[in-house]
Amino acid sequence: MTAVQPPVRVAMTPGALRVRAAADRLFYKRGIHAVGVDLIAAEAGVTKKTIYDRFGSKEQLVVEYLADRDERWSARLSEALERAPSDARHQVSAVFEAAAAWMAEDSPRGCSMINARAEITDAEHPARAVIDGQKARMLALFTDLAGRVAPDDADRLGRTLLLLHEGALVAHGLGLFPDPIRHAREAAEALLGTADG
Repeated sequence: MTAVQPPVRVAMTPGALRVRAAADRLFYKRGIHAVGVDLIAAEAGVTKKTIYDRFGSKEQLVVEYLADRDERWSARLSEALERAPSDARHQVSAVFEAAAAWMAEDSPRGCSMINARAEITDAEHPARAVIDGQKARMLALFTDLAGRVAPDDADRLGRTLLLLHEGALVAHGLGLFPDPIRHAREAAEALLGTADG
């Protein structure tokens, strides 16, 4: 997988923060395509001109919305990994536990990156760098942890862990069955339990 270049970001003024917060609520709840700049402006208590002055385009606002969610998830994940025992099996479990807490508190409608990727089909859209970057980092994390358990099988095992994780996020968003992230965590723990280490 080629390295994903980080997107260009804008400086956040107090007004821009209000706009981004409104966009976060609306984009996540209703979808990116369903929400126009007029509605975001009304929700944020600013003019449409203010949004274009601060962000330049709706596309850039989508970048900021997703990048902010990515930064918050990354911080949550880092905290969970720091609290967990340092061995790889506990670290993998901590990733799933952090995901369960994140989804319950911040993403009840499913993963914002997966939801956005379903809407953003243009490979040149600047938000794709945020989405692809997060998923590439998750794959790298799982591959690194897998390599500490089974060095000769790190790539395959890392991909399998990512599939369990991402599948659980999708199942959570769809409400297919209760507690899919716990189910995926248990499957990951069982998989690691049989891996050579």
